[in-house]
Amino acid sequence: MNFLLKPLRVIYVIYAAATFLGIMFLILPPIFLASLLGRQKGGNIIFYFLRFWAHTWFPLVGMWVTRKYLCERDNEPCIYVVNHRSYLDAAIAVKVMRLPFRPLGKVEMSKIPFFGFIYKNSVVPVDRSSAAARARSVREMMTALKAGISILVFPEGTTNDTDQPLRPFHNGAFRMAIELQKPIKPVLYLDAGHRLPHKGPMHISPGKCRVVFLPPIPVTGMTLDDINTLKQQVFDAMDTELRKYHKYPTLQPIG
Repeated sequence: MNFLLKPLRVIYVIYAAATFLGIMFLILPPIFLASLLGRQKGGNIIFYFLRFWAHTWFPLVGMWVTRKYLCERDNEPCIYVVNHRSYLDAAIAVKVMRLPFRPLGKVEMSKIPFFGFIYKNSVVPVDRSSAAARARSVREMMTALKAGISILVFPEGTTNDTDQPLRPFHNGAFRMAIELQKPIKPVLYLDAGHRLPHKGPMHISPGKCRVVFLPPIPVTGMTLDDINTLKQQVFDAMDTELRKYHKYPTLQPIG
């Protein structure tokens, strides 16, 4: 049976890649023009073209993205904190997050031909090898928030390839939330790791991509001394909800 499925999988992967690239090249010219309008105004316009790409590509490859809200929907700028299981996560974000927003992304991705141009004009790039570069990224995110643009952060810092729901969180998103007194809105991508797992692009598959919006976590009155408390509060909320949808090995106590 596997010898029959393998050719079908190869055909599907080629088809998914071809449609991905085809739509990307289609939106490159208007994205280039929008980029001339500056990082804020131009960046906001670029996301509408990216949303067109996502709304087109996901149905074409047989992935249906659904949203579930465990909170009231509002349009206030915030800091989205999202679990990170797959390279598909960025595409899902473009499809489901309220516009305008900016994700925090690795600067290395901007070096990819063609895609890199779109990437560097639609994210806040961060170079974690340089303290000065990290500080510039934080300042850019703060400027965006003050302009009413939400920020999306993957607080694990990298894709999670462990057998647990989450990796430990970094401090950046929580420090920024406290300094600007903006709420944290946790969001869960439940199935991205199954649709495009770490095994590689040959394992991409059609199916569901569920997104769950958790209740916002306010930071009113918190100070920088409360970073660890806030970080743990968000981690626990996301970890608890993730365990309702998938089974994970139980962590054994140390000692």
